[in-house]
Amino acid sequence: MSTDADSAARERQQHLQRELLRRARAGTARRVTAGPPAGATDGAGGPAPRDTGHSSGTAPQDASVPLSRAQRRMWLMERLGGAGDSYHVPFATRMRGPFDVAAFTCALTSLVARHGILRTRYTERAGEPCQEVLPAPRTVPVPVVDTDLTHAPGLLRRESARPFDLAAGEAVRALVLRHGPQDHTLLLTFHHIAVDGGSLETVAGELAVLYTAATDGTSPHTLATPPQYADHARREHDALPGFEAELHRWSDLLADAAPPRLPRPEAAAVDTAVRPAAVRTVPLAAAVPDALRALGAERNATLFAVSLTAAFAALHRLTGDDDLVIGVAGTHRSGTAMRGLVGLCVNTLPVRVDVSGAPSFVHLLRRVQDALLEAQRHRHIPFDLVLERLGAGARGADGTALVRVTSDVLGEPTVLRLPGTSAEYVDVPGDGAKFTLSYGLGLGDAAQPVALVQYDGNTLDDTVAEAAVRDYAALLHAVAADPELALDRQPLAGPHHDVPPDHGDGPEGGEADGDDPDGDGHPAARALRAHPQVADATVVRPAQGPPVAYAVLHDSVGSSGHELLGLLRRSLAPESVPAAVTLLDALPREAAGPLDRGRLPGSSTPSAPSGPRAEAVTETFTAVLGVLVAPDDDFFALGGHSLKAVQLADRLRTDLGLPLTGLDVLQARTPRALTALLDERAARQSAAKAASRPAPRSRDIRPGTVLVTGATGGVGAFVVRELAAQGRPVLALARPESAHLIAGEGVDVIEGDLTDLAGLRDAVAHADAIVHSACTFTRHDVDLAAMEAMVDAWRRGPFVFVSSVDAYGHPDTDRVAEEAPPHEPVSPYGRAKLDCEALLLRAAGTEGRGGASAVRSPIVWGAHDRLREQLRWGAIGTLYQSAREGRPIELPRPGTGGHPWYGVAWVHAAALARAVAESLDRPVGGVANASSGHVSWRDLALDLTELLDTRADLRETDDVPPDLDHRWHYDAARLARPLQARPGEDRRAVLAEMIGGMAPNTG
Repeated sequence: MSTDADSAARERQQHLQRELLRRARAGTARRVTAGPPAGATDGAGGPAPRDTGHSSGTAPQDASVPLSRAQRRMWLMERLGGAGDSYHVPFATRMRGPFDVAAFTCALTSLVARHGILRTRYTERAGEPCQEVLPAPRTVPVPVVDTDLTHAPGLLRRESARPFDLAAGEAVRALVLRHGPQDHTLLLTFHHIAVDGGSLETVAGELAVLYTAATDGTSPHTLATPPQYADHARREHDALPGFEAELHRWSDLLADAAPPRLPRPEAAAVDTAVRPAAVRTVPLAAAVPDALRALGAERNATLFAVSLTAAFAALHRLTGDDDLVIGVAGTHRSGTAMRGLVGLCVNTLPVRVDVSGAPSFVHLLRRVQDALLEAQRHRHIPFDLVLERLGAGARGADGTALVRVTSDVLGEPTVLRLPGTSAEYVDVPGDGAKFTLSYGLGLGDAAQPVALVQYDGNTLDDTVAEAAVRDYAALLHAVAADPELALDRQPLAGPHHDVPPDHGDGPEGGEADGDDPDGDGHPAARALRAHPQVADATVVRPAQGPPVAYAVLHDSVGSSGHELLGLLRRSLAPESVPAAVTLLDALPREAAGPLDRGRLPGSSTPSAPSGPRAEAVTETFTAVLGVLVAPDDDFFALGGHSLKAVQLADRLRTDLGLPLTGLDVLQARTPRALTALLDERAARQSAAKAASRPAPRSRDIRPGTVLVTGATGGVGAFVVRELAAQGRPVLALARPESAHLIAGEGVDVIEGDLTDLAGLRDAVAHADAIVHSACTFTRHDVDLAAMEAMVDAWRRGPFVFVSSVDAYGHPDTDRVAEEAPPHEPVSPYGRAKLDCEALLLRAAGTEGRGGASAVRSPIVWGAHDRLREQLRWGAIGTLYQSAREGRPIELPRPGTGGHPWYGVAWVHAAALARAVAESLDRPVGGVANASSGHVSWRDLALDLTELLDTRADLRETDDVPPDLDHRWHYDAARLARPLQARPGEDRRAVLAEMIGGMAPNTG
């Protein structure tokens, strides 16, 4: 053992360490992004551990540990679905000066070795979540991408939004953007389940020490052995039985509390599976923070308490409520034993304050201080335990969470400072909002403090948020000048504040259905008609029972009835929510316009759901919640919470074989609505179900196997058929509910979808070639994450991506060459295709990967139900429906706008499949167009009217309807040979085959 007297031994050890580091770094330089396996050191300077799953004081890796309650909340949000990147923690720094990527790889690898929470996987045992610390990795990869500053924000945003696989132990990943030889942006993205704000300070400090040691070839002797988060989780779990008295105290503090009644949005959001975050800021005078600090010092209050008081005052003025609850962040960190701990130690503290009586600000400050101190006395009680104790009382009557508004003071952000470089904080905004409304006093820039609000764009309108932040800023300025002024005499924010509270329509707030003979004035009818997918809606109140809503969609593939009902539950007062939303092709109105109620289906009180799925839902509700349920009983009122939603969804998904998430349960809320959702999904599944399931597939993956995603889709099905006809072994990826539809000699089936990133990686790893034809069409973040996962796992053979001509955007020439650059405007769908293509083509030919082809297709026609649906309701659905119904069709006149032709490109699905197969044998190495031909709108309209046996008046106009504003011809030379039409593949033949295969009266 080395001692201070043994200087020669110490020198030999240091020389050996430097030599090992030099060799490791030389090896990583050749691998671009790899880490240094031999030179990585842990906190003691020794080799980074690889075979142990624990550090001092933690459990061995095969011992599972209960989750802390904070971790449990994060885990539940992931399991419920719809969290997006709300709980991703991006930590980005721009560094100028010499930056050694290999040395940083050593440092990051050592950091992960030191802290078990950064290599922890999450699983379930006996229905309860638990965590297992994995062995330290040999290296943590640090990819490097060369890019300019213009493209850097998009790359950072995309990387920070990539989903985490918590079951695989993924909690941190790195990305370096190189702008120049001495100009880099470093992004570390953590999952919130593993870190909090205090953790980032520890991470930044330790990385600086470890990086210095790596560059110098020395040992980081200054770093002590850190505490481990698993020990904290165990201690908390063991202490849970002793929390009873304080849980009782929390119940008393929050008895009969209700969520703040924030103004409701004018229109219900289309997609409520995500909570889009938006921010509004107002600059404050530079003297305001010091004045607020001085006010706090005079009253024995912190700046945080002063800003929280201003938030209560602003929320009171926004809502008109006197009894308010605002959430603040607490922490479990206390004492020296938790110093240097990396992990999630935050806790939400609900602060309840009575704002009544028009108090002065200083009087309200005393009330807030008392409530805040009381909450902080019990800060170690996990918030989710409080919610479980409150049960249905933790939510409003409409299911709104009790803590939907928060407040905080935002100081200078943590920055990673590495020796020899200057550091600049880089903001990487997220897409998800954790709460409906959050007030903030921003002090990151001392010269320019700001008042800010972050809000959920689905729940709060921009105008309301703008008024809220301006009023908050006005209050801060006024309080800094005169804190004794009564709240009702505080100045308003001016004209921007003219946003009256709107607590929903009901008996006391709006026109009831009884006031309008057709029910068109009912709050639910108005809310439905405001929805962008709804063409018409009404509400009928039967003689007995609750009202029933009827809606007509613009597009038959829009929201379902249960989804619209869920939107109404989240946007209306409970008394205004109908029992059901029934979708119709049209409302039966009389010639003069009034509704003919006698022709409405099911106008009487809805009967109780029946059938095996209804029975399964009722039984599962009873089993999970422990009570007998009626069809319209509310999940939350019965004691439901997030974990029970996950358990209920898991059971039903297993028992019924239908897709279902915990978020579906929380949004449906009643057995009736959940049964309707499952009935819809079962109908979709059974509509295409074959009479009998195919024989079990071979589990062996054969040489030359081609993986095809989207194998039951309109394109994928033809690709599978073509490859099987050529004798190629195929591995078809399909969703579980439709996997039975695939049959064919030489075709093996693997169940999965684009959200199952681990499954995608595994499927790619087993294939010798890949055809990626699956697409969500609307969830572009899912499409991009799936492509990233597949490219990451791709290590051999060719890769063909079925893309779209939408990636060209709106070219400024009428003829579009293959691989022409995009021209704005490019739709979100086209942008997602471009991003996926870039990922693929950039990786092609590296690390054993084969060639890549991005095959851009226009509208695809073929004898397949998915393609028939697109013909009826897709891009040219308006033209098809007009032809079917014999309505006049207005078409753009050739020459309008200076363009000689208007029409559309199309490709036969069989020809596209041959082009894809050709690209496997002879990769394009870039972009190729796949077009069978082009047809003018006039010729297509004539084809449709003749095939549908209708008569339509075709009228040419100098106006160009948006859905017919298409005038481009796409060159398709690179794949011309396989695209050559075979017998029966001409335009008229394929349209006749598609229309002839439609079910009668489906139009």
